[in-house]
Amino acid sequence: MSNVILDKESFVRRVKKLYQNWKEPEYNHDDSLQKSDCVMSAVGSDEEVMYSKSTALQNWLLGYELTDTITVFTENSIYFLASKKKIEFLKQIENIKDDTDLPQIKLLVKDKTDKDKANFDKLVEVMEGSKKGKTVGVFSKDNFPGEFCESWRAHLKKKDFEQIDVSGAFGWIMCVKEESEILTIKKACLVTVDVFNKYLKDHIMEIIDADKKVKHSKLAEGVDQALSDKKYVSGVDLSQLDMCYPPIIQSGGNYSLKFSAVSDKNHLHFGAIICSLGVRYKSYCSNIVRTLLVNPSDTLQNQYNFLVNLEEEMLKVLVPGKKLSDVYEIGLQFAKKEQPSLVDKLTKTFGFAMGLEFRDNSLIIGPKCTALVKKGMVFNLNVGLANLENKNASDKEGKIIALFIGDTVLVNDTENPASILTQSKKKVKNIGIFLKEDDDDDEEEVEESRNSKAPILESRKRTTVLENKLRSENSSEEKRKQHQKELAVALNEKAKERLSKQSGGKEAEKIRKSTVSYKGVNQMPREPEVKDLKLYVDRKYETIIMPIFGIPVPFHISTIKNISQSVEGDYTYLRINFFHPGATMGKNESGNYSSPDATFLKEVTYRSTNTKEPGEISPPSSNLNTAFRLIKEVQKRFKTREAEEREKEDLVKQDTLLLSQNKGNPKLKDLYIRPNIVSKRMTGSLEAHVNGFRYTSVRGDKVDILYNNIKSAFFQPCDGEMIILLHFHLKHAIMFGKKKHIDVQFYTEVGEITTDLGKHQHMHDRDDLAAEQSERELRDKLKTAFKSFCEKVESMTKQQVEFDVPFRELGFPGAPFRSTVLLQPTSGSLVNLTEWPPLVITLEDVELVHFERVQFHLRNFDMIFVFKDYHKKIAMINAIPMNMLDHVKEWLNSCDIHYSEGIQSLNWTKIMKTITDDPVGFIENGGWTFLDPDSEGEDEGQNESEDEEDDAYEPTDSNDDDDEDSDSEYSEASEDEDDESSEDLGSDEESGKDWSDLEREAAEEDREKERYHDDDKSGHRSKHKSSHKSSSSSRHHSSPKKSSSSSNHHKSSHHDSKKRPRDDSRDNHHHKSKKSKK
Repeated sequence: MSNVILDKESFVRRVKKLYQNWKEPEYNHDDSLQKSDCVMSAVGSDEEVMYSKSTALQNWLLGYELTDTITVFTENSIYFLASKKKIEFLKQIENIKDDTDLPQIKLLVKDKTDKDKANFDKLVEVMEGSKKGKTVGVFSKDNFPGEFCESWRAHLKKKDFEQIDVSGAFGWIMCVKEESEILTIKKACLVTVDVFNKYLKDHIMEIIDADKKVKHSKLAEGVDQALSDKKYVSGVDLSQLDMCYPPIIQSGGNYSLKFSAVSDKNHLHFGAIICSLGVRYKSYCSNIVRTLLVNPSDTLQNQYNFLVNLEEEMLKVLVPGKKLSDVYEIGLQFAKKEQPSLVDKLTKTFGFAMGLEFRDNSLIIGPKCTALVKKGMVFNLNVGLANLENKNASDKEGKIIALFIGDTVLVNDTENPASILTQSKKKVKNIGIFLKEDDDDDEEEVEESRNSKAPILESRKRTTVLENKLRSENSSEEKRKQHQKELAVALNEKAKERLSKQSGGKEAEKIRKSTVSYKGVNQMPREPEVKDLKLYVDRKYETIIMPIFGIPVPFHISTIKNISQSVEGDYTYLRINFFHPGATMGKNESGNYSSPDATFLKEVTYRSTNTKEPGEISPPSSNLNTAFRLIKEVQKRFKTREAEEREKEDLVKQDTLLLSQNKGNPKLKDLYIRPNIVSKRMTGSLEAHVNGFRYTSVRGDKVDILYNNIKSAFFQPCDGEMIILLHFHLKHAIMFGKKKHIDVQFYTEVGEITTDLGKHQHMHDRDDLAAEQSERELRDKLKTAFKSFCEKVESMTKQQVEFDVPFRELGFPGAPFRSTVLLQPTSGSLVNLTEWPPLVITLEDVELVHFERVQFHLRNFDMIFVFKDYHKKIAMINAIPMNMLDHVKEWLNSCDIHYSEGIQSLNWTKIMKTITDDPVGFIENGGWTFLDPDSEGEDEGQNESEDEEDDAYEPTDSNDDDDEDSDSEYSEASEDEDDESSEDLGSDEESGKDWSDLEREAAEEDREKERYHDDDKSGHRSKHKSSHKSSSSSRHHSSPKKSSSSSNHHKSSHHDSKKRPRDDSRDNHHHKSKKSKK
């Protein structure tokens, strides 16, 4: 246990509280502790003992339960007698220095040689030396078995000590919870509610709906199993969960409204079903009691409503300063006033204090307890009615029933009533199950319950209803839309508030670094090439000296953009291009010039002959060849150095890592690091120190990650993966391997990632079976080691570093980079850690999410993350399957992130530039509402059009230009087809008009055509106009639906002409228009 960290601050704070109440108690209902000269607690090892005051005291002070340990509290010191390992753990508090009068901690190691006789004598000696040395405070109900405890009790009997039970005093002291304790209890309550709502309630619903026979004990076992199922439990460490007591399911006339009751082996009776369960998390308890009513009568509903009102009344009076007996009395008076006939049926007490123990017998909401309520206390408030007669019951099991409700509640300040921590609805409409026998499958839908507005879920045999079991499938979608509307309103308000707090100053524009080759003429090289007006490369000063108009002129390497060399005939050409305003810049060469109005040199070309004159060692062009080679070399070296400087310029200076000399530091060995320190990957070890981690490779390379620089830490187990890893997403980049990195990962491989296909394998081969078994063992071993490391680090850093585990079951595929990967949500991020580069999107940084290419005929859609920092580049995930759209929406909605969707891909670079140029103006002009297709104006128009379409489809008018534009893709296709295809363009299915309407319109057009003939002098011209009008009108009769091919139209027109003789008039009309065109 030497590696386990003990919370020293918590220990000191609680020991002080204990000794202060010993001297000057904050309570007046119990004086047992004041009468005690010392207090003794002995804890043995008995698995059957689940709760005791002694173990609760150990948990409260030390955070752990220590078996076979004796603790003695004297006036000035605290003595611990335990085994060597436990004493090693307790050495952390042995020499605590404190300004106040903290009692000294004395540690005694068990001695088997004399069966601890000397140790017992020492303890008795200090007990006799404390105050008067006559009275010992003990926990009278704690009598642990075992040789060690029995020896101590026998030794203590020999001495003349008067024993006083101090359980009540210690119970009151420990009952007032600190913030950390309340947080743990709240987590326990959340798990309790989840198991009840998601598993037990739904499971009972299914049993009733299917008319199954299931035993109470079987249901209780299922609750136990659900506690370890991630489907029902999330957000907590499953290894720290336990049931406070075996779940109790009661129905069918056999009821006991006590938490010591046991679920019997009788079948579930569909009457009054009492469910009691409580979850314990990190030793802190919670509890919930609910009664599910099947087809309750009006009388029964009134009795149940009375219980709910009674609990609410008691919450109002459970405030600091009240005596628990007064709280009980007020509840009793309320019952006498509201339902005097039911007072005798009420439970004898209305609850008890709860915490490390499920029930504190000294703090009961009953008639005899005079203890005062104090802020921070947690109670199990429960009220019930037993032995109620149900006259409407159809069977004998349902004649006698009971009602029982209970919650875990927290006492607030005097002005506010106690708050319920187990938030699960308990009104009749929420727990009522209404059944109806269906004689005929074709009956009309079941009517709504008289007392419930919720529609009833129909089935063949019987029907059940709860609030979350509605027939309407769209209820969740409607809730989601409503929530999104609320988020959309809050989004712009928050953005406006955030922008108003930010300073209005823009980022300073980057100026190109001004480089000087030589500060004076004296530094110019005196080389013969310079004097001979040749090209000379000064590698020391990274400068090229070029002859221009007979003068050697130095140019720094940073001014040269690129160079090229070519040979044409007898000459070699060297062209040198320079950077200048207006020239295209590279990725890392952007920036403004310090004096852009100056005169710049754009390019210089030198020519030299390749012909060697007599007496020359080399031709003149060799100078250009040498210059070309050296310029390239210097330029490469300069760019490498510049890149390294650019990498370092944004780095934030980190604190120095403080190394811990403790040998028990959390440590993991044989880990690879990503990204690699060098090109070849190497293993190393990761160790946690005082203020950070240090990774040391086998070669000796060191990478330090400080706790205060970790933005998010992740632990991904090897379930369904070939690697197990720890991933750190940092606030500020760190430098190693000559590059800066914001994501650092440590992993190890599980099993073989590559498989040798050349091996002849058989599925029942012994070697393969052994390999599979060894891989399973390795996975379990690695998972345990990594999990233990994470827990130790969290404990050591006091939750400064918390490891998040991705929810694999919530994952969905997508392509954030080049390949498709599994994206997994965590409690605060969306990650992909298996493939490299990794994706880590912190949800608290996200402003909104936009879905692109959301169309039914497409298989995939894209997802855009816009961050609250508008200068940050948006994150895009491509190729998410369309069937995951609802899943992703549901997840985002649960995270309170606003999302929108569209059918087009937007140019986000331009959008974000527009926003960053004038963010205030962007918010004032409606902000992100431009992404939402459901804006108010559009919404109204859309609703109206939908209503019209629901009533009857009306074809569009031929003169409506807007509709022509909106349906352009259909109209263009119809115009391109030949005229024969238009013969069938007004069918009953397409246009929505009957044949008589079409004949009437055709006759009107014929009459209009005849008027044209009479009015116009030019016959040919009138014919042309008429044909144009008739053809266009026939075209407008077509409905904007999908057009068929011309061959299909031809076939269908012949087919219809046989069946429908009324088609002839319209066909003749079309033929006339074709003739007029000719």
